[in-house]
Amino acid sequence: MALGTVTDPYELRFDAGRICLDLLATAHPAERLDGVGPLCAWITGAGLVPPRTPLAHADASWVSGFRELRGHVGALVRGTLTGGVLSYDLALGRVNEIARGAPPVPRAVRGEDGTLVRELAGAPACAALLAVVARDAVELLTDPVARAAVRECEGDNCPIVYVDTSRGRRRRWCSSEVCGNRERVARHRRRAALARA
Repeated sequence: MALGTVTDPYELRFDAGRICLDLLATAHPAERLDGVGPLCAWITGAGLVPPRTPLAHADASWVSGFRELRGHVGALVRGTLTGGVLSYDLALGRVNEIARGAPPVPRAVRGEDGTLVRELAGAPACAALLAVVARDAVELLTDPVARAAVRECEGDNCPIVYVDTSRGRRRRWCSSEVCGNRERVARHRRRAALARA
């Protein structure tokens, strides 16, 4: 993907088990939130707004806000200092501050076929959407059961963090189709190389 191009929806991942962890995944293997278009695709894909919600009012400040929140959530989830610049307490304070915002107001309306569908009462503000993600992070970090199920992918060079909801808590990879498949291919190649030797 060339820099400055819109991220295709298939490149955005929503398999970490929490919205805040899906936001963390937007930094790997390269920056996915590289513009307003990809951010709007992520906001819709993550379910922060109903499908077809107009986000034409989004601008570059939204991208900065979501990237900032991603950095703070990453520091909290990983429980680390990032280069001494971002302390754990600073990240915690900032996430708590962002979580105080009012989330977008949903309402039920009749769809074209007469069934009730969800839409927002008005155009969502960036602060309202950030509040939803920050609240998800607060819920994850304060729920001992969910927090204990947080894992980092065992794939080579994969920093994706996810909630392991598998039976027996034996999930090793962020995705069986991505990192799991890479590991199986690498294992097959090692066996084939040993057989040839």
